[in-house]
Amino acid sequence: MESTPISKDLVNSVIDKFQIADFSKATIREVKAIAAKVEAESGVEFIKMEMGVPGLAPSSVGVSAEIEALRQGVASLYPDINGIPQLKSEASRFVKAFINVDIKAEGCVPVTGSMQGTFASFLTCCQCVPGRDTILFIDPGFPVQKQQLVVMGYKCETFDVYEFRGEKLHDKLESYLQKGNIAAIVYSNPNNPSWICLKEQELRTIGELATKYDTIVLEDLAYFAMDFRQDLGKPFQPPYQPTVARYTDYYALLISGSKAFSYAGQRIGVVCISDKLYHRSYPGLTQRYGGGTYGTVFVHRVLYALSSGTSHSAQHALAAMFKAASDGQYNFIEEVKVYGERAHKLKEIFLRHGFRLVYDNDLGEPIADGFYFTIGYPGMTSGELAKELMYYGVSAISLVTTGSHQQGLRACTSFIKEYQYEQLDERMALFAKNHPVG
Repeated sequence: MESTPISKDLVNSVIDKFQIADFSKATIREVKAIAAKVEAESGVEFIKMEMGVPGLAPSSVGVSAEIEALRQGVASLYPDINGIPQLKSEASRFVKAFINVDIKAEGCVPVTGSMQGTFASFLTCCQCVPGRDTILFIDPGFPVQKQQLVVMGYKCETFDVYEFRGEKLHDKLESYLQKGNIAAIVYSNPNNPSWICLKEQELRTIGELATKYDTIVLEDLAYFAMDFRQDLGKPFQPPYQPTVARYTDYYALLISGSKAFSYAGQRIGVVCISDKLYHRSYPGLTQRYGGGTYGTVFVHRVLYALSSGTSHSAQHALAAMFKAASDGQYNFIEEVKVYGERAHKLKEIFLRHGFRLVYDNDLGEPIADGFYFTIGYPGMTSGELAKELMYYGVSAISLVTTGSHQQGLRACTSFIKEYQYEQLDERMALFAKNHPVG
């Protein structure tokens, strides 16, 4: 009988209480809750890698600005649904400084985090053209975005980009767009969960095909400029954050305050809608609302119905962080580089004990060290590996839940503490001993 740091019977009994028949389909929140319960009952500390939550202190620039705004009394006032003027102008400037793309302040709209940004974008996109009620996911991706479509009653199509990098992307993507039912394409870059970063060639393919088939592109930049293989943190000078915006006119960029600025708790981000998309009229929107453009419907119909505006004080915080970054006074990339350092150490431990990286390169270039990475183990499915690691006090989510067709797990670096590297090394040495390869 193999020994494990935590009793298998205990772990299995907790999982049974959650009535999860297939552990490969356990959600992030379920894995988190199971790990917490097992940790409490066993007394063994978990190495938690399931939640994509920032593990750093929030930006002091944002905190100071928000406190000052609250002192000025903004909590008593509804913010303008369009966003406060200084955030809109600083968001436009930030996009120019770090992406080198021009988007007018008018189209830079605050949202309560990118989660609300994607929800509102999905809703608006699927109302633009009758018969286009499907969002295409270039997966793997953030599982909750598909849940948003379930809530709305809209459809999704999806493919795992693993086998379709580079030139292979063109035909695969076109095979979906030519059906005529795709309202929008969505992907994250850097990617959650794989941390692959789409190259200019691939972004050009997405942009040109989106233009050919008149499809909106939603580019999720939740991990803005966090490809640490190059320094994307210097304002108004290359290299810039790669973007589809160079290759199509109808797009929206979702920029979050959560990860790059460690400001997740205040639920603040911006959706930056291209000038042409903002001012474009669509037959479905005219039919439903009696008029309006994509931008005005997004703001005055959809966002207004969802929240009546975004936290007033948090807008002041994000405006200050954008301004300080664009002014060159606040290097936000330096503050979050610790995630890459953690990933490097964690990968080394897993690889030394027989694991492999599932998504391991970008068109031949080794994948960046960042917020996430993906691991697999010979002979084990995603569900088997996720469950087995629970016996060793390690929690991570299955790639199945992200739309990936590969066998493995997503591991997040944000909650790792310095002393846990040694713990992980010891536990994975035991894991490898109990699961010999070959």
